[in-house]
Amino acid sequence: MTSGRVNPNFRLEDQGIAGVENVHYNLLEPALIENALRLGEGALGRGGSFMVETGKFTGRSPKDKHVVMSDTTRDTIWWDNNAAMEPEAFDRLYDDMIEHMKGREYFVQDMYAGADPIYRENVRLVTELAWHGLFIRHMFRRPDREDLDSFVADYTVINCPSFKADPERHGCRSETVIAVNFDRKLILVGSTEYAGENKKSIFSMLNYLLPEKGVMPMHCSANHAVGNPVDSAIFFGLSGTGKTTLSADPDRILLGDDEHGWSERGIFNFEGGCYAKTINLSPEAEPEIYATTSKFGTVIENMVYDADTRKLDFKDDSLTANMRCAYPLDYISNASATAIAGHPKNIIMLTCDAFGVLPPIARLTPAQAMYHFLSGFTSKMAGTERGITEAQPTFSTCFGAPFMPRRPEVYGNLLRDKIAQHGATCWLVNTGWTGGAYGVGSRMPIKATRALLTAALDGSLSDVEFRKDPNFGFEVPVDVPGVPDVLLDPRRTWNDTAGYDKQAAKLVTMFSDNFEQYLPFIDEDVKAAAIG
Repeated sequence: MTSGRVNPNFRLEDQGIAGVENVHYNLLEPALIENALRLGEGALGRGGSFMVETGKFTGRSPKDKHVVMSDTTRDTIWWDNNAAMEPEAFDRLYDDMIEHMKGREYFVQDMYAGADPIYRENVRLVTELAWHGLFIRHMFRRPDREDLDSFVADYTVINCPSFKADPERHGCRSETVIAVNFDRKLILVGSTEYAGENKKSIFSMLNYLLPEKGVMPMHCSANHAVGNPVDSAIFFGLSGTGKTTLSADPDRILLGDDEHGWSERGIFNFEGGCYAKTINLSPEAEPEIYATTSKFGTVIENMVYDADTRKLDFKDDSLTANMRCAYPLDYISNASATAIAGHPKNIIMLTCDAFGVLPPIARLTPAQAMYHFLSGFTSKMAGTERGITEAQPTFSTCFGAPFMPRRPEVYGNLLRDKIAQHGATCWLVNTGWTGGAYGVGSRMPIKATRALLTAALDGSLSDVEFRKDPNFGFEVPVDVPGVPDVLLDPRRTWNDTAGYDKQAAKLVTMFSDNFEQYLPFIDEDVKAAAIG
């Protein structure tokens, strides 16, 4: 039995996927929620949101991600960062997963990955869970209904949480598997209900394909000035650095909060929605994101709620600190209708420095920008993970190492070339600690961060006096209206200046040690810009 709207020449059986009992093609949000409730996948929340728990996996499983090694990928994949799978093992995995699917019910969504029609990829996502279909409709770009009649996928993702891989037979690490085959244009996901694997598998695919077309794929948020899409900005950042919060500026138009491309035409969002963390979310600090949690169709993932009232508890992290909500972009009032803008005038690299060393903002040369982009620095704080008793550095190259199939220099060189061609100004923004390290100092005031970003984006920050930082060599503003002068010089915020000097030397060494892996692959100007 089949239902929904689909190209009659591109059903699952036309792809060689035969024997599935019930297939629902491209159902809209109400029908997906009805089916998810029928199948007992979750509960209806306030305003028509849908609340789910994802079991033991409340985040991605990067160690279980594999890329098929073939003649095509042997010399193009960054194998130090991507586990290899033999083609024969993938073929067995695929055959066994298709056999497992027979007689079962599946939901298919045909979507676009990429707002720019020149560079978008057609993707088909085949999911065992109806609510995954709902999530996917939020996360990717939705074709017009009439376009589904002729839709043919470039890539297909099959997500089957009830399927358990056999490591010995399938050449993987555990019963959980995410396997990418660029030759067969297939991505297989098994034994995890975490919906983010759907989203990030497509991002990883675009990160492989787009550089060959001269497009820079970016793990960043983006916005542009009201009424002026040519005046755009991108915000690179790892989890916890403020990427979603700081790009959601009520005085600018939001393109998206997570994944974008930069082509010769400008920047464009890969996605059609947002996947926001909800821990400690409040109507005062982030009113629009908070409001989405009670809107129709929003997916509420791994949040504790009152069984009677369905009121969400934004502070209870007993299920996970990675509690999230997924919603379409148009749930944000100042979101762009096209998700396309001009070349960025400003590039913001966000870091959460728990060592209290970095200034709240610094201006970077193009070479320094490549250095900090390849470094991808932020911090884990004590208590956030078992065994962490003090601040620990995290270096995730290109601000998204788990999603990078190619070597980091590929993306770094693309960024360098685009900065050189279009003249973007680059800034490093520290949203971490000041006045001391984590546990002694305090978090950088959000009011000051917003004031500095506003000055950077409107151009006024370029007119102030700058000093050269003695540790990293970048330029730091000396005096900015609305920001205390002392905050701009992190050493002055410490009561113990000798302690600051010691901490700064420690962080510089960490940067240097981490960057040694890139030295054989970069130009001399980046080597010179590395430190000082």
